Amino acid sequence: MARKFFKRYMPRPEVIREHRSLQMLGTWLHDPNLFHLNRYSVSVAFFIGLVVAFIPMPMQMLLAGSVAIWWRANLPISVALVWITNPLTMPAIYFGTYKFGAWMLGERPARLAFEPTMEWFTTELANIWQPLLLGSITAGLLIGTLALLIVRLLWRLQVSLRWRARRNLRRDDPRS
Repeated sequence: MARKFFKRYMPRPEVIREHRSLQMLGTWLHDPNLFHLNRYSVSVAFFIGLVVAFIPMPMQMLLAGSVAIWWRANLPISVALVWITNPLTMPAIYFGTYKFGAWMLGERPARLAFEPTMEWFTTELANIWQPLLLGSITAGLLIGTLALLIVRLLWRLQVSLRWRARRNLRRDDPRS
């Protein structure tokens, strides 16, 4: 079931390989594992996508795609999961990771009066970058590892349930 779900929404490998803007990657996109839906490639793709999603940086999709190619994980899933941090969820996620990082460092979270100006970002970021980065990376690693384990567990459970169903069908088959 999981494989059918992902296959339905994933682009075909040929479409990605032949895309004009991705021609610069050459043969890197020809590794079949980048598009396979197996337990390893999907679970590692969840790990990569979620870890990168929590890192407060621009061009997260590029980083997730590069790491997915390097680790031979499922490329579309890695890149798609980065969109967990989108303009609607980013403030809440990064505020939470900032508070988590401040707690880890034993600091008190600063009270910030938000102003959408470049001056505010440069001055306040200089004050909060350490707890924000520590909290973001730690939360990303924890959530990514948890997702990797859950995907592998659910994948294994699904396979064992299918094997059991097949065995029961063979046992109940009057032809045998």
